[in-house]
Parts: sequence; C-alpha cells; structure tokens
Amino acid sequence: MREDYTHYSDEELLIRLRDGESGITDHIMNKYKNLVRSKAKSMYILGADSEDLIQEGMIGLFKAIRDYDSGRDASFFTFADLCVSRQMYTAVQASRRQKHIPLNNYISLYGNASEGREDEEEALVNVLASGLNPEELVIDKENVDRLEMLIERELSSFEKQVLDLYLTGMGYQQIAKVLGRDDKSTDNALQRIKTKLRKAIK
Repeated sequence: MREDYTHYSDEELLIRLRDGESGITDHIMNKYKNLVRSKAKSMYILGADSEDLIQEGMIGLFKAIRDYDSGRDASFFTFADLCVSRQMYTAVQASRRQKHIPLNNYISLYGNASEGREDEEEALVNVLASGLNPEELVIDKENVDRLEMLIERELSSFEKQVLDLYLTGMGYQQIAKVLGRDDKSTDNALQRIKTKLRKAIK
C-alpha cells in the first residue's frame, strides 16, 4: 500500500528521499505538475509548443528534486519554481535560435499579455506603456510595425530576454533569477525597455 505523503512538507520528504526512500519523487512530481502546466501556458506566448514546454518543465522539476539543498536554497517551492522556469526558457531560446523566428511571428502586440482570461485583458501595447493614458494611445498597424522594428533594432540581447519573460507575467525579481542576473540590473533593463517603447508609441 502506497504511503500517504500529504501530511509532510516538501523539505521533510526530500530528506527521506536522500535516505533512500522510494515513491517520494513520484509524489512530488505529481504534486507540482499543475505548476508546470500553468507556467507552460504563460511561456506559450513566446512561441513554443505547449506540450514540449510541459515536458521541459517536468525535466526542470526533476532537476529541482535532485538538486535541492535545504541548507543553501530557499523553500523547495521557490527553488522548483525557478528550475521549471529556467528549463522552459532555455528550451524556448534554443528553439528560437534554430528557427530564427521574427518577433512578429511569435507575438502580436495587439495580443493579450496573459492567456486564458476573457475579461479585463489589456493589449500588450498598453501594458508596455504603463503610465500613459490608454485613451491617448491610438495605435495603428504602422505604429505596431514600427514598435516591432524598434524592439529588434534598439533592444540589447539582455533587454529582449527581459522583455520576453516580462510578457509571460513575471516580475523583475523572478526574471533576474531565471536569467541569473541581479535584481537591480534587471529592473533597470525593464525601465529602459518601457522608456524606449513609449517613445515608439508616441
């Protein structure tokens, strides 16, 4: 009969796993599969296949179980969240390098910043131009094309990475962790991105 692990913390279970107890890996993988699916939905905006992303996310989750160190890392949930995000984003980057997909083929600036919400969704241009009155933003196709060209031409490689992850709903602190950068430089990059894109919209 399979043991009920639901009354134990992740950290307690991982200690038991290190001691050789079987069944714990399957329990944790099953426990966090919805986290992986949720992240796959947000990363899908970057143009990757949803099922491929779920597979990569599960690999990231397995690595989190394997590598978690309670003496070094934060809670297992935080560590797993980071590992899953990093694994997925690495896969997206590798896929994009192979395909060389232009920006306007994998994201629409008229699209929504998040998937699965039917109400109160904002066009991406409004999100990027936060601080401006949306009523003042009359965006026609020509301006969108210009904005997409500006992203390709004006943003550094790091800024494009920050923008990618920002569009999935991540805050600058989580973006920093996924990219292995410090919070300040990531936040500064995000502010530079917004400034550049506001200029293109005006």
